[in-house]
Amino acid sequence: MIQNADIREWRNHDVVDQRGKKIGTLESVYVDTATDEPSFATVTVGLLTRHRLVFVPLTDATVGPGYVKVAYDRALVREAPSIGTDGVLPAEEEPPVFAHYKLDYATGSHGERRLARR
Repeated sequence: MIQNADIREWRNHDVVDQRGKKIGTLESVYVDTATDEPSFATVTVGLLTRHRLVFVPLTDATVGPGYVKVAYDRALVREAPSIGTDGVLPAEEEPPVFAHYKLDYATGSHGERRLARR
């Protein structure tokens, strides 16, 4: 798992699936607002003129020299909910991100959003 202290170091590194196939490039990390622990990453995918950012959970992710290996298949990640490369994830679009990976979603005790970008 990526540690908080390591977040900035892994930006722009390759993101690969469990078989080592490149998915894209790590753009940013979103932390769980309840724990402040890394929860999701956005990964730049697409053609040169049509990039987008897809979300992938960092659960069971490992890091190596120049890459972050996630526990999800490349095809599943590339089909994940996405935002534009200059966009942010609106709070109301968080549940579909979790649902795509069959993860439970719950807001904070006062209805606050679950993910915050770092």
